[in-house]
Amino acid sequence: MRPAPPRDPTPPRRPPAAPRRAAGFTLLEILVTLAILAVVVTTVLSSFRMVFFHTEAAEEGNELFDAARAALLRISRDLENAVVLEPPLYKPPAGLDAPPDPFRFQGTTDTVRGTRIAQLRFASRAHLPLEGEHPEGVAEIVYYVRPAADGGGLRLKRAEHRFPYPAFEERPADPVLCEPVKSLAFSYVDAAGRAFDAWDSESERFRYATPVRVTVRLELGRGEESRLFTTTVALPRVRRPAGG
Repeated sequence: MRPAPPRDPTPPRRPPAAPRRAAGFTLLEILVTLAILAVVVTTVLSSFRMVFFHTEAAEEGNELFDAARAALLRISRDLENAVVLEPPLYKPPAGLDAPPDPFRFQGTTDTVRGTRIAQLRFASRAHLPLEGEHPEGVAEIVYYVRPAADGGGLRLKRAEHRFPYPAFEERPADPVLCEPVKSLAFSYVDAAGRAFDAWDSESERFRYATPVRVTVRLELGRGEESRLFTTTVALPRVRRPAGG
C-alpha cells in the first residue's frame, strides 16, 4: 500500500470581496428628490390657493347677494306703497311758476365719478322706523348714489322727508342701503308698454301720467368683478295719461 500524499497546510484563498458601498445618497439622487418634492409642494400650494380663492369669491358673492337683496326689497316695498294723485284731485301744472305736485314721480340720471347713475323720487306710505317709532302718513322718498366718505366706492342711499317736502339735498343721516355700487338704473314702462330711462309725471311729454311698472337694475362689485341684480315692481296706483 502506497502512503497518502502530504496535505498542503495553506488554506485555499477566497476571491477578493467587492468594495463595500459607502452609506448615503449620491448628489444626483438628492437633486432628483428635491425636484420631485418641489413639484409636489407647488401642486399642493396651487391647490390651496385655488381653494382659498374660490372660498373668498363665494363669500364675497354671498355678501353682494345679501346686500343687493336687502336693497331691492326696500325699494320694492317703497314702490309697492307709492302714492299717486288722480283726477280730479290732480291737476296739471298751470304754468312754470305753479307749485309742483307733492306726489310727483320723477326719475332722472346723475353723473357720479364719471358714471351715469339713476336717481328716483316719489311719494310712499312705506317708512323706515326712526328710533323705535313707526311713522305714518306719506313721505317723500329719494334714492340716490354718492361716493363713500373714505373714497372707497359708491353707496346707494335713501332719503325720507315728511311733508312739507324740502328741496332735496344729501344728508349725512340718510341711511346707506348697500355698497359698493357699480351702477344703478331704473326703467319706466308706460301704459302702452314703452320703456324709458327717465320719467317726470309733471311733464307734458308723459302727458302727466305715472309709469305702470318700474324695473330696477343694481350692479355691485369691487375692481373688475361685479354682479347685476334686477327686480320689477308694478305700481299699485297709476295715473293714466291726460286726455287718454
